Amino acid sequence: MKQGSERRFLVVVAMIWTAAALTLFPHLSGAAGANSGDAERGKQFFEKRCTGCHSLDKNKEGPQLRGVYGRKSGIVADFSYSDELKAAHIVWDERSLDQWLSDPDAVVPDNNMAFHVSNPQERADIIQFLRLSSGK
Repeated sequence: MKQGSERRFLVVVAMIWTAAALTLFPHLSGAAGANSGDAERGKQFFEKRCTGCHSLDKNKEGPQLRGVYGRKSGIVADFSYSDELKAAHIVWDERSLDQWLSDPDAVVPDNNMAFHVSNPQERADIIQFLRLSSGK
């Protein structure tokens, strides 16, 4: 094999190995991301932990959450948010929702949500449920 062909071959082999490793071990990419949770378990946790204040399709004590994944904070028109949350301009994705559910006051001090989910896997499951419920 010529040097240029050998080099291309090694690059292709390295790309294949990298793709295989990231497929088998997604946490290595730092983007285990939206697929790290189980939506079915997330639905159960959502119903158990969140529905006292939230619904997917109507505002309660907290805003409706269908469509929250990918939505900017504080913009549901017919919900009364704290001034701090309206001013936060957070786009709700896996990372921001994980931080929010872990400790809302650390993300936006003086917000109106006192509840948190301390278990990381439960947060991931709820986030996956919210992501899929948002059509993402």
